[in-house]
Amino acid sequence: MKILVCISKTPDTTSKIAFIDNNTKFAADGVQFIINPYDEWYALVRALELKEANASTTLHLINVGGADTEPIIRKALALGGDEAIRINSENGDSFNIASQIALIAKAGDYNLIFTGKETIDYNGSSIGGMVAELLDLPYISHAIKFDLEGTTATVVREIDGGEETDKANLPLVISCQKGMAEQRIPNMKGIMGARTKPLKVIEPTTFDSYTTIASFDLPPAKAGVKLVSADNPEELVRLLHEEAKAF
Repeated sequence: MKILVCISKTPDTTSKIAFIDNNTKFAADGVQFIINPYDEWYALVRALELKEANASTTLHLINVGGADTEPIIRKALALGGDEAIRINSENGDSFNIASQIALIAKAGDYNLIFTGKETIDYNGSSIGGMVAELLDLPYISHAIKFDLEGTTATVVREIDGGEETDKANLPLVISCQKGMAEQRIPNMKGIMGARTKPLKVIEPTTFDSYTTIASFDLPPAKAGVKLVSADNPEELVRLLHEEAKAF
């Protein structure tokens, strides 16, 4: 079996966010970048579990990004990927990214393609569905459990108000979220081995792009806290009604 896991680079959740060039570009200077948690903790780790259960499984990683993404790719290899592919493009358009991935996935004839449900910076939740459509494959999103028996997958996914259990035959595209697996930390052997694992760099193919970023905006600053004495409940009620619009 061949598995392809899509990984992306995102700012660490503790990073201070700022924008430059008239709020059209993210200010990356001084920002610590990590593997997108949905890609790492759930998609990649579940793929590793499948590989451990079947020694004949091959696990490849794919990333669309510049050379600055290679540290996070090496970390993913340290966790247990066999080899990685970096498509040398910094185009942020979702359709373009999905098209680059789909082209490699089709040539690689993968049985399973895992993505995180979304990235924690843009929260687009679009790549998995686009890749599946471009490859004409079944797609199950927001998966919290994945089991495989032969070539039949049983997938539990989160839906509004509950869960849904689906069955589908391979090949298949899955987007993963919390519940799919438990976070792992690479050990020293994995870190050392990742240095020599293949990381292929491929120049991008020309595809159409349909979106561009017009501008970014930060959330409005939070107002200061107003303290109301416990002896003055009437003032609390007035503030809730007139300012907080709570009722």
